[in-house]
Amino acid sequence: MTTLPRRLSAALDRFNAAHPWDHNAHYHRWILRQLPRRFGSALDVGSDAGDLARLLATRAERVHGIDADPGITARARERAPAPGAAPVTFTVADALTGVPAGTYDVITCVATLHHLPFTDALTVLRGHLAPGGTLVFVGLHRARTAGDHLLGALAVPLNAAVGLVRSRGRTAPRPVAMTAPTRPATMTFREIAHGAREVLPGAVVRRRLFWRWTLVWHHPRTARARRRVSP
Repeated sequence: MTTLPRRLSAALDRFNAAHPWDHNAHYHRWILRQLPRRFGSALDVGSDAGDLARLLATRAERVHGIDADPGITARARERAPAPGAAPVTFTVADALTGVPAGTYDVITCVATLHHLPFTDALTVLRGHLAPGGTLVFVGLHRARTAGDHLLGALAVPLNAAVGLVRSRGRTAPRPVAMTAPTRPATMTFREIAHGAREVLPGAVVRRRLFWRWTLVWHHPRTARARRRVSP
């Protein structure tokens, strides 16, 4: 978040505590819009309580979520998928070394990459994406440029407005979906975009509201397609 005067920052913290909402879950429906209407297998990396994995299960034939936190993974297993949705399994695993063998038609990752060696994580996940498959990531970056700070400042009142709207009609604040410990992002958006395009030629990387960035990459189906997207 962009730097704010101390009193304003404290006031916003109090407001957000009274009207909580999940910035990551805000992008779940956007993620679905980047994907085919139906696909075979999906992997959600850093699956937390499993909300996105269960959403993917409404379109996929099978979904697997991995998270390094055993407690959060146990919580995810307790919640059933939506009626008619595909089966969802959750495993305690490291994103670099514990991804289940095989390839997936869709791989998603939300607010997890800043916990990992960035290039290594992209390389590993690319290796698990099936030809013709889609990677969709949502992440955090360190604000550095004037554009970063301007977008952060714009997000402050919008953040409060969304929290107020979503809290109407509740008798108590709704718990947010993300429960994993977080740490500040260290990479700037420019570093993220450059690093991503080195590993994933043709990736579409964008700054987003609420202190997030997004990445979409489609695995080329053929060698000819790979030559076309190479830098």
